[in-house]
Amino acid sequence: MLPREELLKRVVENREVVARAIDLAEQAIKTWEVVETDFLSPPEIAEIKGVFSRLSDIELIATGGYPQAERQRLGFCRSELAFEPSQVPLAAVQIAGNFLFDPPTHRDFLGSMLGCGIVRDKTGDIIVLGEQGAQAIVAPELVEFLETHLTQVRSVPVKTRRIELSELKIREPKKKEMVTTEASLRLDAIASAGFGMSRSKMVDLISSGDVRVNWKDIAQSSHALKAGDLIAIRGKGRLEVGEIAITKKERYRINLTRFM
Repeated sequence: MLPREELLKRVVENREVVARAIDLAEQAIKTWEVVETDFLSPPEIAEIKGVFSRLSDIELIATGGYPQAERQRLGFCRSELAFEPSQVPLAAVQIAGNFLFDPPTHRDFLGSMLGCGIVRDKTGDIIVLGEQGAQAIVAPELVEFLETHLTQVRSVPVKTRRIELSELKIREPKKKEMVTTEASLRLDAIASAGFGMSRSKMVDLISSGDVRVNWKDIAQSSHALKAGDLIAIRGKGRLEVGEIAITKKERYRINLTRFM
């Protein structure tokens, strides 16, 4: 049995989600089978991985259908077993319609899917294809239901059909390497340099809850960053903090990688 109470002592947020993950991991140990979660958000995944990082008798794999997927399912199995991401069940659907004159958004597709009666936990990422519609990653048991019931997005008729994960039209993120020199490691200073916006604008984004560090909401502009931290702003991509060095003038020279 896993040390449940000891593991939960480390949990800061998402306690119910982590507790459910522990239950599933124990099931995997008892049955010698792969057991998976529903789709989880990045903050939930990060916290579960942190809790399980010191356990040697359970293996954990996260997969969302493609390498850059944000929403993913976690699979658990005994560490003695061979375990591949393909053992975590995923499916994909194509949602095709004519959106030539009014391109839809991610929210439009998600709203229509949830409007059919399914729950968010059973849906992964949605890849919007502009005027052609979208592709969505879902739990396999939803495919037949969506093929029958997802027939309209906004006022546009759509046809929903199953596709292979290999048919997903993934756009590889563009990367931009840069170096900035700052007087401190404050979040607002580094993020404004990396995202190419004014510091006052970045402060506004942070205070309004639009900025996450390592998938956790950060509301303090003075939050100190370190090498390896990942900064995310919805709609603006991600920024990874690389090597940090101190210059002769005792300032910080920081390597950054922006993913757009």
